[in-house]
Amino acid sequence: MTRERGGAAAPGERTRRRLSTQERREQLLAVGAKLFAQAPYGDVWIEEVAEIAGVSRGLLYHYFPNKRDFFAAVVERESQRMLRLTAAVPGIPVRDQLGTGLDTFLEYVATHAHGFRAFHRAEAAGDPAVRAAYREGLAAHEEQIMAALAADPHIADHLPTADVLRLAVRGWLAFLVAVCLDWLDDSELTKEQVRDLCARALVGAIGL
Repeated sequence: MTRERGGAAAPGERTRRRLSTQERREQLLAVGAKLFAQAPYGDVWIEEVAEIAGVSRGLLYHYFPNKRDFFAAVVERESQRMLRLTAAVPGIPVRDQLGTGLDTFLEYVATHAHGFRAFHRAEAAGDPAVRAAYREGLAAHEEQIMAALAADPHIADHLPTADVLRLAVRGWLAFLVAVCLDWLDDSELTKEQVRDLCARALVGAIGL
C-alpha cells in the first residue's frame, strides 16, 4: 500500500484505531443488547455478535466464556446504567425529584431502547443465571427507591410498613416497565403524558 510523501496515508487508505479493552467490551455489549432486544434468548447466536462487531469468535470468548455470561453482562450493564440515572439527590424531597427523575429515565428508555428491551427480555430466558441477574437488577431498583422514600423526612412518617411498601414499589416498577415497553412499541402518548401517568401511579401506590 502506497503512502504520499511525508508518510501521510494515501487518499482512500483507511486507518483503524485499536480499541481499548473497555471500549471493545462496550462495543460487544451494545451489539448484544440490540440482538437480544430483537429476538428471544434462544434465537441469538454468539457467533452473530462477533460477526457484527467485526471480531473473531476467539476474541469474543476471551471477554465472555459463553452466551449465558454474555447475556448476563448485557443485563447487568443496563441495570447499572438505570440505577445511575435514577439515583435520588440527597436532601431534596422525593416529590420534587419525581418528575425530573422520570424525565431522565424516559429519555434513557427512548435513547437506549435496545438495552431496555434486552434487560426486560431476560426474565423469559431459559437460563437460571440470566434470570438471576435480571432479578438482582430489579431488586437493586426496589432498594434504591425504598431508600430514597425512607430518607425523605417529609414523607417518611407517612409511609406504609416495609413489607407493604416493598410490594407497592415492586408493583409500580412492573407498571412502569409495561407502560414504557408499550410506549416504545406503538403509543401515541407523549413523553410528558407517560411521565405524569407513572408519577401519579407511584404516588397512589404508596398512599401519598
